[in-house]
Amino acid sequence: MQWSLILLFLMVGQCCFIDCQLYQFHYINKEKTWTEAQQYCRENHTDLATVTNMKDMKRLINISSGYQRGAWIGLNSKAEFTRTWHWSLPELEFSESETNWVKREPNDKRNQGSENCGILNKNMSWEDTSCSNPRAFLCYDETNKTHKYHLIKDKKTWLEAQSYCREKHTDLISGTKQLQDEEVKKLMNSSDRSAYFGLFRDNWRWSDGSSSSFRHWNNDFNSQHENSHRCAATGVGAGRWNTDACNLDKPFICYDVFFAVDNVILVKEKMNWEDALYYCRDHHHDLVTITNMDDQRWIQEKVKKASTDHVWMGLRYTCTLDFWFWVSDEVVIYQNWADGEPTDDCDMSGAMETGGRHQWRKKNDLEEFNFLCTKD
Repeated sequence: MQWSLILLFLMVGQCCFIDCQLYQFHYINKEKTWTEAQQYCRENHTDLATVTNMKDMKRLINISSGYQRGAWIGLNSKAEFTRTWHWSLPELEFSESETNWVKREPNDKRNQGSENCGILNKNMSWEDTSCSNPRAFLCYDETNKTHKYHLIKDKKTWLEAQSYCREKHTDLISGTKQLQDEEVKKLMNSSDRSAYFGLFRDNWRWSDGSSSSFRHWNNDFNSQHENSHRCAATGVGAGRWNTDACNLDKPFICYDVFFAVDNVILVKEKMNWEDALYYCRDHHHDLVTITNMDDQRWIQEKVKKASTDHVWMGLRYTCTLDFWFWVSDEVVIYQNWADGEPTDDCDMSGAMETGGRHQWRKKNDLEEFNFLCTKD
């Protein structure tokens, strides 16, 4: 996919979409409620805008600059949505099986349901706490090869800490791999108290079902979050998001997915995993590999046309070696497993949901689904 994108760029001289992304944002300067905006985007484009990283945010700011009103994006909250834990670094998926909570945590004890941020103790255990309490915090810097991790002792709220880390470094420390690093342990040993890290939970969901955990709220988000404010809009200036009543009329931002460089094909035949693998290798190249959120976002648009409730991917579990791998020999780094998945078991392979949030689930190899092949 990457080489195809480079070749396309050389041929046309300039990408028809910003930064050679596989999707494009459109600012629609029409006044609509959030639900009307969602319907418009689904009829005329792909959906209301989903934001996956700071690069996306800069693109949103660029296309909406000069407009004085905020614009709806595809993030909303409903009373029936349960709060879900996420990592601040959006490439990472939170797994309930990889946690280090203090006994009886998370418990919401102190604030009766409002302890939605994580703190790291000196012994590296986790607790939930209110996001509005000023604390020290831990930043991650992917560009600094010598010192990747930083303990900032200047106390801030969790949102202020997140903003600081994204401006000065990369993000708040996120994921169990970073938390297990010896450098992080040394930093916490030098700390007098606990510190914020990149763990938060909310009940916000993207219109297109994306699992993106990226958030860019105003620093006073907590005071704005009321029961009547269940839709998100990107603001003016720095483009930070606020919440508002969904029945208000606002401009909005849609996105389109591009298939100009399309090296993935959906095969609408029903086969077990092994037969699907050999079909792809005989007729095309291989079962599909997904290595990042952009791949996921692009491919999930294709699976909506499947005739089965799941589609096979090139994701396989080896009982002998006890790990998941891609048949293309790519390492499994980016993951989009559904809650509780995978509980490792023999004769299992990975399949993507064709509806809902398009998350991954382990399925018995003998089940028959449509599948995704990569082309030569």
